Amino acid sequence: MKQIVSLRDLEEMVRNGKDPGALSDDVLLTPSARDFLRDLDNAKNSKPSNDGSVSLSRPDKPVTSKSSKAELDAFFNSARVQELKNQLCDIGRRLWQRAYVDGNGRNMAIRVGDDLALCTPTLVSKGFMKPEDMCIVDLDGNQFCGSKKRTSEILMHLQIMKRQPRAVATVHCHPPYSTGFAVAGVQPPTCMIPEFEVFSSVAIAPYRTPGTPEMGKLVADLVDKHNTILMANHGVVAWSHNNLEDAYFKMEIIEAYCRTVLVSSQLGKTPNTMTAPQLQDLLKIKQSLGIPDPRFGLKECELCDNEGWRPGVTCGVSTSGNGVQNMAPDLDAESLVQAITDQIMARGI
Repeated sequence: MKQIVSLRDLEEMVRNGKDPGALSDDVLLTPSARDFLRDLDNAKNSKPSNDGSVSLSRPDKPVTSKSSKAELDAFFNSARVQELKNQLCDIGRRLWQRAYVDGNGRNMAIRVGDDLALCTPTLVSKGFMKPEDMCIVDLDGNQFCGSKKRTSEILMHLQIMKRQPRAVATVHCHPPYSTGFAVAGVQPPTCMIPEFEVFSSVAIAPYRTPGTPEMGKLVADLVDKHNTILMANHGVVAWSHNNLEDAYFKMEIIEAYCRTVLVSSQLGKTPNTMTAPQLQDLLKIKQSLGIPDPRFGLKECELCDNEGWRPGVTCGVSTSGNGVQNMAPDLDAESLVQAITDQIMARGI
């Protein structure tokens, strides 16, 4: 008696990494199984893109959340998406080894289509993920592929991608030094280290319960001009317009910078900072790389305003029409000097 193969049988084969096309010719396929194989064959003829995102689809029918289950499963098990799954596992191990994550928390996502993202699962340590643990969701968080449940904080990643179409990948974790700044609600100072100025643009988002749409919205509101967001009393999330590894690099940069700032603040000396023209040179490099920064176009006297970090330090530079910079007078200081001088003169000293 010939073997009867149903749609459910074929879906199980795909989930287990087996090729349904290897079935013998003498099996009997149900009508839905026959349609599944046809869709699967069409999806295999799709092509990957080379722009940092993924588009394994026929030119006239991209893989989207509206694609058939067979097409989505084939896409999920394709060589290109398998490579991205491996990248998620690799970055997860790096985060775990550097103690940027703890327990089974934190998460990552990669945009793989106009309305699809590949993301990490919930309740799995980032140091011990396997490729088959990953999930595919649409930009509303609905899961289409993956045997494990997607991360509970995916909505934040998806809201970043919705607000910032250039966001190819996102990484969220809890590196201790930069998370310390987030818990204290302190904006890291600027004008100290070139790599930080070129590759990072940092803002602080107010606290909301992790995993809620409110948290995602507050973060998404900042991503047009910032690629690294400190989430108050929570952690850090970074996005990249290049790839997942670049988003991870943002974490290494912010964490090393915050650690350096804390060390320098304990040395009993006011840290040296760059001049405004020196920072302008770095911002030009940053802009050429397509990295956002709210300081583009600011006056030089506004570039290194660290008043929140060093209380009492204010911008005292003004620019005259001929481009010469002059220091504005400190009227309180002048009055104090004059009062002391008058007292000395009155005593005949």
